[in-house]
Amino acid sequence: MPKLLFSKVRFYEIRDLMQNVKRPRRTDILNGRRRKKDVQGLMVPKINDEPSPVKLSWQTEHKLHLTLEKLLRDKKCLAAFQTYLQSEFSDENLEFWLACEDFRSTASPDNLHWKAEEIYEEFIRPAACREINVDHHIRENIKKSLEKPSLSCFDEAQKHVYLLMERDSCPRFLHSDVYLSLKRKSRTMWYI
Repeated sequence: MPKLLFSKVRFYEIRDLMQNVKRPRRTDILNGRRRKKDVQGLMVPKINDEPSPVKLSWQTEHKLHLTLEKLLRDKKCLAAFQTYLQSEFSDENLEFWLACEDFRSTASPDNLHWKAEEIYEEFIRPAACREINVDHHIRENIKKSLEKPSLSCFDEAQKHVYLLMERDSCPRFLHSDVYLSLKRKSRTMWYI
């Protein structure tokens, strides 16, 4: 048989060649239904001991959304996030969060007092140069705790700021050109 190019082969010749090939029939498509055992294989058992979304505490919710936590732990991502927030003139929340983390690592009581005063003057005091968005109740609790500061005096405000960043700043950053270019650079560095 002479060699033919595929473009010269007629379709009826291919059909004649394919007559001896048996194709399985899909009866479930023809009948429009599936067998009961096929459907049971697709079902997933429900686990009853999972907490409902309403019952989640802040810590549990925090563990479910690790994007901001990972972002704050990675030095390159943190620097890119900080640069992004500076470009939007909204870096005071991140700066406050970082100052609180530094405050928690303070060991001496003398340093604790002046660091607490410094954080209050820069971020908490009404009309401060880098005032963060916290309610009056949190402000008053912090002001009262400044008389005898403890390592946990900024915890409520820090949690509030963290949730603000998680809901607002972080999603915008993850869709920004800054993050996408950082992601591309990390992929290309992996190949090099």
